[in-house]
Amino acid sequence: MRDGSGARGGSGARDGSGARGGSGVRDGSGVRDGSGSRGVPAARTSSAAPSSSPFPSASPRPAIQRASVRGQILDALRAALVAGELAPGEVYSAPALGERFGVSATPVREAMQQLAVEGAVEVVPNRGFRVVERGARELAELAEIRGLIEAPVMLRLACTLPADDWEDLRPLAEETARAAAVGCRATYAEADRAFHRAILALAGNDQLVRIADELHRRAQWPLGGSPTARARLELMADAAQHLALLDALSAQDLSAVEALLREHFVSM
Repeated sequence: MRDGSGARGGSGARDGSGARGGSGVRDGSGVRDGSGSRGVPAARTSSAAPSSSPFPSASPRPAIQRASVRGQILDALRAALVAGELAPGEVYSAPALGERFGVSATPVREAMQQLAVEGAVEVVPNRGFRVVERGARELAELAEIRGLIEAPVMLRLACTLPADDWEDLRPLAEETARAAAVGCRATYAEADRAFHRAILALAGNDQLVRIADELHRRAQWPLGGSPTARARLELMADAAQHLALLDALSAQDLSAVEALLREHFVSM
């Protein structure tokens, strides 16, 4: 439509009366909403056969909500790694995993790329992502690093904090015991990290908490083979150490704290 000078107006789009309105710019989705404009795309599903599902023995999961899809997928994949549902050495494609979670391959691929940065998986060109096979030496090295970071902090806190501060953490320790009794590594992993984060947070160093938590997460990825056969007894022993550690910290028994921490990190 031309203005008084003969030049065309800026939008060039038609409004509801037949004239063009809006900017005329399309969004990145390529999907039109009910008004004819382009809006948010529906999640795509893969056409892969059901037998290609990466979790053949697991029950179907509910569809992931679109809010923070990538973050939800990342959390779900991390839980699957800890639980052993993503087997070390196996290759998984983004479309097959997307079908499992009811989303397109894009957020799955982004989440898997983050796991690759963390060292949990490696990229296999034109195929997908292979779950890294980990050895006992790597886990032992991670446990040693965690001990070097966490033990001095806990010993220092034991000398300065009153007993009531430690008792505030008892519900978290008891939660690890309940999760261990169930025998689910993924559930226990979350409770375990929450307990350790809460202790380290008492030092008031956010960077310490972040770095220690990332090391802890990596230390929770299982070795090759089925993790379920020995899961419950190991988890229950680990949770019992949490409760004993709180008792020693509350009593300011530094020798007991040191001995428990040495056992806790070596036995992981």
